[in-house]
Amino acid sequence: MAQWIYGKNAAMQILKSKKKVEKALVAEGMRFPEAETLLKSRRIPTQRVSRKELDKACMDTHHQGIALYCEDYKTVNVEEMLSRIPQGKLGTIVVLDELEDPHNLGAVLRTCDAVGADGVILRKNRSVSLNSTVAKVSTGAIETVPVAMVANLTQTLKQLKEQGYWVYGTDMQNAQDYRQPAFDTPVVLVIGSEGKGISRLVKEECDVMLTLPMEGAISSLNASVACAVLLYQIHAKRFPLK
Repeated sequence: MAQWIYGKNAAMQILKSKKKVEKALVAEGMRFPEAETLLKSRRIPTQRVSRKELDKACMDTHHQGIALYCEDYKTVNVEEMLSRIPQGKLGTIVVLDELEDPHNLGAVLRTCDAVGADGVILRKNRSVSLNSTVAKVSTGAIETVPVAMVANLTQTLKQLKEQGYWVYGTDMQNAQDYRQPAFDTPVVLVIGSEGKGISRLVKEECDVMLTLPMEGAISSLNASVACAVLLYQIHAKRFPLK
């Protein structure tokens, strides 16, 4: 199957990759010199259309004037994800437990790319899929960060622990401050769903629970924001300023 992927950054990332693109739509009156050069060199059929026609094709008005009709995003299995981690590097993998908001997933992928995380694992059921909204919000990181979809998160966590990973979850109860761990082993960071947090069985597989200080009136952070704070803390511990 194929789908429309839209937005300037997402489109450029696809055009620079080997992903198959069947056709492109560009809004009348708009110019994308680098993208248009790639479209021409790859001989991708390109049509100028009104913004109204582009809105209809994308089923969204936030397309930034360009859309590509291309093959669905491919996922990897966990073994392949692990095999891509360079030898000697401490792996960092994010596990999302029933995350349903595509904007959150896109933001998580973008942060994973920024800190050099090695992949994201999602549950096959009751989770958001890799779609055009995720692609646009990720600003192209959907093409650079490996994503695996698994049937059983608890079993996957057990397998990762056997590979030497320590599993860190997020919770307000019975948790240590996120600044305490050294993060000097391979890390799995588990982020719960927007409303329910981490499910009970997944929480039981966590080695350490972390909490973020909340000094104001609001008692929790958006899932992608919490993930970003924790990923940068892991990065800061591993690569301290000298």
